[in-house]
Amino acid sequence: MPSNAPRDVELVIEARWILPMSDGLPTLEDHAIAIDDGRLLGPWPIGEVAQHVRPARTLRLRHHALLPGLINAHNHAGMSLMRGFADDLPLMTWLNEHIWPAEAAHVNPEFVAAGTRLACAEMIRSGTTSFADMYLAPEAVVPVVEQAGMRAQLCTPLIDFPTPWSKDFESGVRQTEALKASLGDHSLISLAFGPHAPYTVGDASLGRLREAREQLGLPIQMHVHETRDEVEQGLTQDGKRPLRRLFDAGLLGPHFQAVHMTQVDDEDLALLRETETAVIHCPQSNLKLASGFCPVDRLQKAGITVGLGTDGAASNNDLDMFDEMKTAALLAKGVSGDAAALPAMAALAMATRDSARALGMEKRRGQLREGFDADLIAVDLEALNSVPVHQPASAAVYAVQSHQVSHVWVAGCVRLEAGELVGLDHQALLHEARHYERAMRSV
Repeated sequence: MPSNAPRDVELVIEARWILPMSDGLPTLEDHAIAIDDGRLLGPWPIGEVAQHVRPARTLRLRHHALLPGLINAHNHAGMSLMRGFADDLPLMTWLNEHIWPAEAAHVNPEFVAAGTRLACAEMIRSGTTSFADMYLAPEAVVPVVEQAGMRAQLCTPLIDFPTPWSKDFESGVRQTEALKASLGDHSLISLAFGPHAPYTVGDASLGRLREAREQLGLPIQMHVHETRDEVEQGLTQDGKRPLRRLFDAGLLGPHFQAVHMTQVDDEDLALLRETETAVIHCPQSNLKLASGFCPVDRLQKAGITVGLGTDGAASNNDLDMFDEMKTAALLAKGVSGDAAALPAMAALAMATRDSARALGMEKRRGQLREGFDADLIAVDLEALNSVPVHQPASAAVYAVQSHQVSHVWVAGCVRLEAGELVGLDHQALLHEARHYERAMRSV
């Protein structure tokens, strides 16, 4: 066969718009992209597809936008079973008086698996293909993620007091090492260390974390500067802001994912920029817990990578990244006082390629580019709430509701087709959620 002959491929998707989130953040009209062997080819103008590929099947989506699969860069998926369990409370009251006691009473591997199943279904239905999960019993999450066919970065829970997963910080590190060995080179799942927060991890544990990071080469995701009280507590106890303490412990760097960062002064900004530490923004959770406002516009102007996450359903109360994008864009304008802050295309980038960069997967995910993993979604823009479509990026961020996601592919495999979950039983998930609702009420 001549080298320039069209290549046989599994699927071609023709769409009214493609937002590949590649360099320059272009919007492509009347383009198509191909999927073959879990990877992307193209995109090309629809009229040129036959010059490049010969598809076994063609899907024509005339009113849709194709986007990279959304990447939820911070989540506690198993906590979906605590949705609405303890609302309208400040963070430390929420944790100390409600969440941690409930976890001690109810959480076991079966609970975590059930909550994660519910979360995966919700995320797929709303266009998320990858998520970073920081919760208990990560080994119980592995088969759930495999069944759902999603991608996950599992952040193993490390904390200085006993939890249902480990008796102390050191045992958590050892369990992380064992889980890494058992996963090997998994196609869907990667690992990260998930130390809870500076106020629950002492100096000796931070030193041990640095050693483990050097030994295993895993990234670190941690709640940092979530509230003003956390920073003030750090200054009182250590004479340092928590971010400075982490820097002095040798932990910051491109591998470090600092979640929340609602409190950022000039020194913090300089440390983040100097170390190339990524920030994960969770606007709705921060608003609901009255934790503060991450200065996204200021961080981005300083060249700091900012990804986007929902946090867990217990503090959000959903895992809808379209809803999160809109909140992030609106909040950035209010916090900065600049209506041009975090425009629609930048909000889309935050939920795709910037979250991929924050999680260290930017070379294969977060964009619709030749050779990238075939993780993508189709969004039907022909709805009463999103027409007319003057700018598809604007429609996606400010107008789209997540039920307009019609198709989801992960590694080239369809996980949502014409709005219906593939491989997950909707009714069984509802039944399981009601079972745990009754169980938690009965105690």
